[in-house]
Amino acid sequence: MAAEMRESLPGQEKLPRLGFLGVGWIGRNRMVSIIESGQAEVCAIADAEEKAACEAASLAPGASVAADLSELLKLDLDGIVIATPSANHAEQTLRVLDRGICVFCQKPLSRNARETQALVDKSRSANRALGVDLSYRGLEGSERIRRIIMEGEVGEIYAADLVFHNAYGPDKPWYYNLSQSGGGCVMDLGVHLVDLALWALGYPEVSSVTSRLFSGGRRWSPDHGTVEDFAGARIDLKNGGIVNLSCSWRVSAGCDALISATFYGTKGGLSLTNKEGSFYHFRAERFRSTSREVLSDGDPQWWGRTAVEWARRLRRDKCYDPDIERQVAVSRIIDSIYGRA
Repeated sequence: MAAEMRESLPGQEKLPRLGFLGVGWIGRNRMVSIIESGQAEVCAIADAEEKAACEAASLAPGASVAADLSELLKLDLDGIVIATPSANHAEQTLRVLDRGICVFCQKPLSRNARETQALVDKSRSANRALGVDLSYRGLEGSERIRRIIMEGEVGEIYAADLVFHNAYGPDKPWYYNLSQSGGGCVMDLGVHLVDLALWALGYPEVSSVTSRLFSGGRRWSPDHGTVEDFAGARIDLKNGGIVNLSCSWRVSAGCDALISATFYGTKGGLSLTNKEGSFYHFRAERFRSTSREVLSDGDPQWWGRTAVEWARRLRRDKCYDPDIERQVAVSRIIDSIYGRA
């Protein structure tokens, strides 16, 4: 009966049917982006807070409200978008893939490299697409910078500096609970920086990682029962290059946020920076000695682009995407920053 109901009308393409698990600000934003793109049909929504689920359902005509993930898994869905507390991601993603359903998961995909490898293996064995919401890849400026690096226009990149300072910090209590979040600002913001650096540089081999983490201005240790709110790390590459990372919550930044990714090459430099402390507006530039050229200056609605691309992929096929294997390297560096490697 379900298969008959999903038969499209003559001349109509059958859109992927999606469920959403977690519709806080980020989950709802990604849902709206997918709806507006027309790449998929939102069929069901579940959230720990029934009010949030109902409000989100009002934005998705025809979507039903499910009690939890177990109810979503009983439905005839092609994919599920997961935007729940970070420590739940691995277990929930495994459950969805076990049912032969594709997954788009909010970052971080998991808490450590062991969990990430297990998810990659499951995605491969189930032959189902697994995506991660690493949204800063979706910026037009990020794409331009990566393409210029890959084409060798600025020579060999020997150094990179990436920063993400959030002067507010998360507003949900679970972010500060190590058992629910898996970590603090590194897990929340640092994962974007590590992924963006490796992605832009073509995934170079890493020789070593050193770091220093703080909580409330003091050296942080997981034994303290807190999460870190400031971190600095250095990634040494086997080709001799270095990548420096810095991220924080509630730092005195003088503005809402400081976000940047700068790459220094033998024939020039490239930089992506947020404008006037904004979380949403970015400028990408190319440097030649003391001169600069604007590559991109304003890119509306970029934050939902990775979710839309995943939905677009499901329209083509639902098969395993080998690109997800790159997340194992990202997770290994996160492990090293936390001193777990």
